[in-house]
Amino acid sequence: MGIKQWIPALGWLKQYSGSDFRADLAAGLTVGVMLIPQGMAYAMIAGLPPIYGLYASTLPLIIYALMGTSRQLAVGPVAMVSLLTAAGISVLAEGGTEAYISMAIMLALMVGVIQFLLGVFRLGFLVNFLSHPVISGFTSAAALIIGLSQLKHLLGIDLARSHHVHEILLEAIERFGQTNWLTFAVGVGGILIILAVKRWFKAIPGSLLAVAFGILAVWLLGLNTQGVKIVGDIPSGLPALTMPTFSWATIQTLLPVALAISLVSFMESIAVAKAIQAKHKDYEVVPNQELIALGLANIGGAFFQSYPVTGGFSRTAVNDQAGAKTGMASIISAVLIILTLLFLTPLFYFLPKAILASIIMVAVFGLIDYKEAFHLWKTDRSDFWMLIITFIATLGLGIEQGIGIGVILSLAMIIFETTRPHIAQLGKVPNTHFYRNQERFQQVEVRDDLLIVRFDARLYFANLNFFRDRLQKWIAEKGDALNAIIINAESINGLDSSALHFLEELTQELHQNRKLLLFSGVKGPVRDNLSKAHLIEKIGNDHFFMSVQEAVDYYDARKGALPNARQFPEFTLQTNV
Repeated sequence: MGIKQWIPALGWLKQYSGSDFRADLAAGLTVGVMLIPQGMAYAMIAGLPPIYGLYASTLPLIIYALMGTSRQLAVGPVAMVSLLTAAGISVLAEGGTEAYISMAIMLALMVGVIQFLLGVFRLGFLVNFLSHPVISGFTSAAALIIGLSQLKHLLGIDLARSHHVHEILLEAIERFGQTNWLTFAVGVGGILIILAVKRWFKAIPGSLLAVAFGILAVWLLGLNTQGVKIVGDIPSGLPALTMPTFSWATIQTLLPVALAISLVSFMESIAVAKAIQAKHKDYEVVPNQELIALGLANIGGAFFQSYPVTGGFSRTAVNDQAGAKTGMASIISAVLIILTLLFLTPLFYFLPKAILASIIMVAVFGLIDYKEAFHLWKTDRSDFWMLIITFIATLGLGIEQGIGIGVILSLAMIIFETTRPHIAQLGKVPNTHFYRNQERFQQVEVRDDLLIVRFDARLYFANLNFFRDRLQKWIAEKGDALNAIIINAESINGLDSSALHFLEELTQELHQNRKLLLFSGVKGPVRDNLSKAHLIEKIGNDHFFMSVQEAVDYYDARKGALPNARQFPEFTLQTNV
């Protein structure tokens, strides 16, 4: 592997131009301005002081820009990962405490190591075990939990921390009379500003305008003296280089949530990276290298007080729309955050927490994907119920349990579908040499003396019983009239030892009953399997054909109805063994 594959930035840096820099500068500044309030807001979701959202928006962005294969992906704090961080750590320590912060930083290191190892060992395919309906259900539920968890800041009420929607809602309803209406007005004002800007002035970062509105309202009207809670003092300066605190007990406790964050954050990142790359087509997104890049970003960030980060949907979309050409845009965003940490943090003293809550609520409620549920109800009921079960489990049981149930559902669906693949009994399309599924096409010609079967999967131990049962059922239906079975093997791409043993038994059984077993369209790897097991000779060299029609012609010829069918042994019998 060349150095450019390990450090993809070397590829685009060679061809970097002044026009690229101008485009990246505009995009980088736009995303950086957007990231300042978002980073602070997402840190609050994670149960951390707002400053840690800015810490997580510095070094990780630079590392990913150099190591990642996507040129537009905007890495940093995101709502989903922030919530998972809170879910994993809140049971161990009180939010905002030194112990809590230490665990969040340790979690970033663990996530980084897991992602890096998955990338190095080319295990990116593991994310395929999380199906889209499961992710959609989980994301929608998590978004609802995130949004409702901000009610305490929107209403100005000290609600107990919970990751269960019903508990949050019940307490909010019970204590609604204690609402600080000035706080509520500020929060609703922030929501309206963000939504209005998003609708009519898309080029302007609405969250930044909401921040400016909140700060000015508190400063000019003295709202902080009337119960409106503010961020207060934010430390100036860059995050210090520190070694994450190691504790084997903590590592064991955090390992499940670290695995969940590693996979979920990678899925979120790779999904948006591929979607953006499809628009540009001048580079390739490499999943395993993305894992390495995200892993190194989290590892590097952990030594500079960062909590887990990944690529975000909204900022990536803004980055692309603003004209980002390369990873330099992310580096510029990081530089802007660094300058903010050095010189601008005093400006955020009067920032109301209700404004940060409004930013969070607008961002996460957009993640609730009800359209997907309606779509699946119409197209695939099994996927619909997977989505619903994951959604309800996440709402009712919690974030970690919800994603655990989602993973189990995904695996169960994989097992179910691989054990019950599609199988069809074929009939002849009239006046042609084509054969189609007789259950789908009532007009096909079906013969009592022939059973023509197509199996659309690899034949192995997991689905063998399903194949055997279906075959025996059809044989019984044909009864004594049946003289030959033709297996159309065009869709079979492999056989294991169990399948080979079954075919040998089937050959012997049919031979004893003076019935033929014929094959058509057998692929090379399957022929290799049959040859190694010496089954080609046992079945008969002359029982393999290029097409179903040639197998039928051979059968009819044996009855004297037709001359010998054409055979192509160089194609039907060739193996590499």
